[in-house]
Amino acid sequence: MGSQDVSGSEDCPFCQIANNQIDTEILLSDDQLVCFRDLKPGATHHYLVVPRRHIDNLERMEEMGRSILERNKVCDLDDISPVLNLCRMGFHLPPFSSVPHLHLHALAPASKMNFRSQLRYGSQSYWFITVDQVLSQLKTHGKVK
Repeated sequence: MGSQDVSGSEDCPFCQIANNQIDTEILLSDDQLVCFRDLKPGATHHYLVVPRRHIDNLERMEEMGRSILERNKVCDLDDISPVLNLCRMGFHLPPFSSVPHLHLHALAPASKMNFRSQLRYGSQSYWFITVDQVLSQLKTHGKVK
């Protein structure tokens, strides 16, 4: 999948955040990614990691998601596991994504998410897929099903 420059995506709210056109507190950023709080949090700590351009760069996004959770001392590298249910990181599958710009959800503590959040971001959610699941499907099928 090709990439689209942020400047060419005037209607995309995440592109507007990346371009500082919307007043949003950026918690972490680099030349490729920005991280900020989700407007409708599903957990005490709920962050979005967004590429500055419309691209599909999962590994770097996962690194930044881990960094924000570690920085806030809610997870360490060993806590991000569906079995432990301490932290959750993943993506909404289309058509269940509210913004058409690839974005990673990083949530903690997953064990304290309410019922509605569990439906949207939990391990049994039909429309939420973890980073490992996405990478596995890309490796096996060349796309996310």
